[in-house]
Amino acid sequence: MNRINTIFNDQQQYHQTLKQSNAVQRIELLRKLKSSILEKEDAIFHALYKDLRKSRFEAAVTELYFTYAEIDFAIRHLRGWMSPKRAGKTVSNLFAKNRIYYEPKGVCLIIAPWNYPFQLVMSPLVSAIAAGNCVMVKPSEISANTSKIISSILLETFEEQHIACLEGNADVSKKLLELPFDHIFFTGSTEIGKNVMAAAAKNLTSVTLELGGKSPAIVDQQVDLAKAAQKIAWGKLVNAGQTCIAPDYVLIHEARADEFIGLYKQFAVEMYFKNKDEINQAAYGKIVSRKHFERLSDLMTDAVDKGARISWGGKSDDQTQTIYPAILTQVPNDAQVMQEEIFGPILPIVTYANLEEAIAFVNRKTKPLALYIFSKSDKNVKAIIKNTSAGGTCVNDVLVHIANPKVPFGGVNHSGIGSSHGFFGFKSFSHERSVVTQRVPDFNKLVYPPYDAKNWVLNLLRKIM
Repeated sequence: MNRINTIFNDQQQYHQTLKQSNAVQRIELLRKLKSSILEKEDAIFHALYKDLRKSRFEAAVTELYFTYAEIDFAIRHLRGWMSPKRAGKTVSNLFAKNRIYYEPKGVCLIIAPWNYPFQLVMSPLVSAIAAGNCVMVKPSEISANTSKIISSILLETFEEQHIACLEGNADVSKKLLELPFDHIFFTGSTEIGKNVMAAAAKNLTSVTLELGGKSPAIVDQQVDLAKAAQKIAWGKLVNAGQTCIAPDYVLIHEARADEFIGLYKQFAVEMYFKNKDEINQAAYGKIVSRKHFERLSDLMTDAVDKGARISWGGKSDDQTQTIYPAILTQVPNDAQVMQEEIFGPILPIVTYANLEEAIAFVNRKTKPLALYIFSKSDKNVKAIIKNTSAGGTCVNDVLVHIANPKVPFGGVNHSGIGSSHGFFGFKSFSHERSVVTQRVPDFNKLVYPPYDAKNWVLNLLRKIM
């Protein structure tokens, strides 16, 4: 606790100096971070393999290259982001200069999860550095090998008064959350997100919460079913299903459900199996811990006990913490697999008779982090978007919206608060400060007391405001 307090106090002092940094200085810091990551690429790949059995290719695409792209995008655009933005005028400041300045919030906390343990530390960290903040980083202890390499990178690249990494279990997070940070960026489950927000409220600390939820994939009757099945299989099974925006369940027209299941099995086998029955561990990840492995096994057991049918797969290997892809059908809504985010390679299939029924099904649940729509009908796509709510949406694809830093990524209500990536991440770690510089002539004194004989001013304002 003494180390935590010491670092926090040092950062509180240093952030006043850091606040004066310009774009050139911040860009240099981002380049320095990228260089440090490049130097330790092999160690990062090794850590991700040990923690999650991520293949080098998958780790490169979803963790390292994603991070490099985030850094490069910030470097290219930071000068523009930092420039004061012109704002419109009103009657009260008709001749004034109106500007919006983006200033760093101060000392920030990033609490990251275990499922993409490198990317989900580095992505918000890039935004925080670009915005000019001091940061304390808490990686997940569940992905301990990646946590260790992150700590090494940050310690070698930055002074702790600027960026510090605090490893440890949930007790470390609890102690950190007692401190009056200027902003907290948390990625993780909705339940823990509520605890983070409650702790932040005690200090009126702003938060960005990247949470989760049951992200549906709605498959219309008018669709290229093979393409839909292939994309959903990849989106569901990458990282062994341990992805916050993975398709959690599929809603499909009853006339096409059997065909979809057949195609999903075909593509899953092509991508992740050595043969029809044996998983390819070189391409398919493991469940991160014994606790999460047992939780997923319990979800399957609960669903079957309540009447669900395992239409395909479901085999598991507790020695390697591997759960094979599985499809559940005839799943009752009271099964736990339909009540909580799955976060694993289990895919429930829910059929519907018409689109209104599918939309109603989605709306009975809390708002998801992502919603996926597969359809050739623009009319049906528009109807789904108009009548549902989600953090983000992809039409005829999955996951890819997170890879575009030009659009905001974030949840809504139970799936999150605030946005990240690109300018939206920079904005989350910045305070938008309005600056109005009044000039001559200035007519504001017309509304000062005394008010006798000033009814004409009210009549004028009624017309022009």
